[in-house]
Amino acid sequence: MGDPDAPPASGARFRRVLLKVSGEILAGEQGFGIERDRIETLSGEIASIHELGVQVGLVIGGGNIYRGLAGAADGMDRVSGDHMGMLATVINSLAIQSVLERRGLFTRVMSAINMEEVAEPYIRRRAVRHLEKDRVVIMAAGTGNPYFTTDTAAALRAMEIGADVIIKGTKVDGVFTSDPMKDPEARLYERLTYMEVLSQGLRVMDSTAISLCMENGLPILVFNFTVPGNLRRLVLGEQVGTLVSEG
Repeated sequence: MGDPDAPPASGARFRRVLLKVSGEILAGEQGFGIERDRIETLSGEIASIHELGVQVGLVIGGGNIYRGLAGAADGMDRVSGDHMGMLATVINSLAIQSVLERRGLFTRVMSAINMEEVAEPYIRRRAVRHLEKDRVVIMAAGTGNPYFTTDTAAALRAMEIGADVIIKGTKVDGVFTSDPMKDPEARLYERLTYMEVLSQGLRVMDSTAISLCMENGLPILVFNFTVPGNLRRLVLGEQVGTLVSEG
């Protein structure tokens, strides 16, 4: 038998990844809900790395449907709002599962909140076993706790399943010196350390997620998900996006 920790023979640089995508990615130009073209694109990108032999875990946000923090700002109880946001991630996860399975991939949705009629309960050993059987594991409902973002959930799940890297899909090419949508002089970073991200307040993931990754030496790759083929190129080792690591 070969080394179970070795990268796939396809040339992919990673054996197992945790892909983190915001719910807003699914909304597309309409700004809310789920846009069919976007979810088809997401599933196609996942399929493109799965066929390389890469084991894929997925955490997706729920901001295209409901964001707990915004609800709290409008007077909603924060705990209730966060639970509503968790349920939004389950809706997105079930939608992605449907599209992936239509492409012929085997999947499992695992939820941090028990709802066994629609998803398996999240159990770490079971999630790892699904990955070993080449199933795409979609981890829904965040951590199951209020006050924790899906960024933090992604960092936690990545470490629990033994992922080699967190790959965060965004609408821009990586991490910039300032907002590239507003500043034409913004410069793309190719590499950053965790401390540089924290000290400069760069918007990669929230500070809790960055701290978790730093404490456990888990690298983060931030890339533009909206460019077709970017995810596959990144996994095959091309310079795509920004790498955040120990240095």
